[in-house]
Amino acid sequence: MEFTLQGYIFVITFVLVFLLLLYRRHRIKTNQRRLAFIDGFQFPDNVKIKVQEKYNHLTDSDLALVEKGLKEWFYISFYAKGKAASMPSQVVDVAWHEFILFTKMYQGFCDSAFGYFLHHTPSEAMKSQKSAQKGIKLTWKIACTRENISPSTPKKLPVLFGIDARLKIPDGFKYSLNCDGPRSQGYCATHIGCTSTPSCFGGDSDSGSSGCSSCGGGGD
Repeated sequence: MEFTLQGYIFVITFVLVFLLLLYRRHRIKTNQRRLAFIDGFQFPDNVKIKVQEKYNHLTDSDLALVEKGLKEWFYISFYAKGKAASMPSQVVDVAWHEFILFTKMYQGFCDSAFGYFLHHTPSEAMKSQKSAQKGIKLTWKIACTRENISPSTPKKLPVLFGIDARLKIPDGFKYSLNCDGPRSQGYCATHIGCTSTPSCFGGDSDSGSSGCSSCGGGGD
């Protein structure tokens, strides 16, 4: 049996499409497994202990919220796909730093959650009340999308942007929805905007979630 040129092209195309579908299926399953791992992970008790040593007014329920915030940060880091997202919370940053001190556990966590080592970078607020860095913008957009909040017209703050004020962290970053208020109310969250970085999830349709390429829509 002899193949024509068209026959060879058809076979090659079929094989390539089949391999592409297998690859996409593998990525989807891998991403689902990584997210499930983050969701079910238990942090060492010492993380909460060290956070409470620094902020001794925090209650057990407050510390549970900090751990929730830390998991939320890891979800955001997952969806950032290696892009430089910025940590917007001081108290969650402290928890992250303490977790990293468990070096072998943290390395294993990163391998399972991301497939690479997630390096620690200091927590970061906006440059001014009305000027946001690129990393904060990326974090804001992913966080808003995850919590079904409009990035441009939010009616509430995402967990990571509201936790420092909620827990009354003395050196924390305070973000406010009231952009007409005094500076003492903190940084204006609405000014973070949705003007750069075309997709919250890096354009990866295999992530299992949609991006937020425009400022409008959604909102909670």
